[in-house]
Amino acid sequence: MSEDFHRIRRLPPYVFEHINPIKAKARAEGVDIIDLGMGNPDLPTPDHIVSKLQETVQNPRTHRYSTSRGIPGLRKAQASYYGRRFGVKLNPDTQVVATLGSKEGFANMAQAITAPGDVVLVPNPTYPIHSFGFIMSGGVVRSMPAEPNEDFLRSLDRAVRHSIPKPIALILNYPANPTAYTANLDFYAEVVRYCREQGIFILSDLAYSEIYFDESDPPPSILQVPGAIDISVEFTSMSKTYSMPGWRVGFAVGNERLIAALARVKSYLDYGAFTPVQVAAASALNGSDEVIGEVRRIYKHRRDVMIESFGRAGWYIPEPKATMFAWAPIPDQFAELGSLEFAKLLITETGVAVAPGVGFGEYGDQYVRLAFVENEQRIRQAARNIKKFMGSLSGTGNVVPLQGKK
Repeated sequence: MSEDFHRIRRLPPYVFEHINPIKAKARAEGVDIIDLGMGNPDLPTPDHIVSKLQETVQNPRTHRYSTSRGIPGLRKAQASYYGRRFGVKLNPDTQVVATLGSKEGFANMAQAITAPGDVVLVPNPTYPIHSFGFIMSGGVVRSMPAEPNEDFLRSLDRAVRHSIPKPIALILNYPANPTAYTANLDFYAEVVRYCREQGIFILSDLAYSEIYFDESDPPPSILQVPGAIDISVEFTSMSKTYSMPGWRVGFAVGNERLIAALARVKSYLDYGAFTPVQVAAASALNGSDEVIGEVRRIYKHRRDVMIESFGRAGWYIPEPKATMFAWAPIPDQFAELGSLEFAKLLITETGVAVAPGVGFGEYGDQYVRLAFVENEQRIRQAARNIKKFMGSLSGTGNVVPLQGKK
């Protein structure tokens, strides 16, 4: 009776649970923690979206059970968004499902399509649900490179040829959490061509589609590739785009067979989000894109401030092209600690919290993820705290470079 349940035994301890008690203890002792660890947007949801929620909730009819796959107006709004943004035509009745955030969508898609022992190809490092949704469903995960390049394509072919049984699905995530890698349509086209030939489904996480910093090069959807919809489903979220993380609204769109499987599983598990939340989300999608541009501008400014101020503190951080994260190599002199111990050290010595890279996969252990979820002043303070700590290590008050070379 003391043994863990079967599915729980398949899950390792959640890495971030090692960090949270340290943050909580420090805060209880009066330490001002600058939390760059969790990707939890601090920006308020735009007023017109909140107003639509307030307006709709006044109608008692909206207090009843909602629709598991999403109310028609919300699904139509998401289909319209794909048409405007990507030039992709979707049938809102058969190719769109509203989810309780993209995380729930991924987990339930895994439940819908995975048989015990099925092999799924997943980037490493990557957002945890990409792996553990399938592990909890009885699947077997085979790691893939995270960067979308020729090595990825060679590894894809090698993984398919040497996996028994043959993989059922490939997970993609661009712009990527945590690495911030971005992919172009040429890369997607090669992946689609190969997976169509091999009969492998593609599940694409596009949650950061609107958080990009080169206005001339917005991230594409894999569904823009001809024939991709025959084998692909894409997941998006309103959490980052509209600063709505607590509202829990996301979408799965694409292949009708996969969407129907997801909808069937969801029909047993939930009644969908609260109807006023769905109405407000539809209003956001149908409204002006100005609010998205403002969110993008703020994250870009914070990114630039972080790179500049941390650089002056001696810690070189590569410039991400998209997402609300920087993927930063652990400083050379701390590399042997690994990302978890380095993250603990930063909290105790500087009051700066970061996400250990190992929490996203073993190949992330020489990195930490920094989120742009504090304002400019707080980011600069974090850099000053780190600079002071490094100066104390030198014994002279001068900065010890945190990264040996760019």
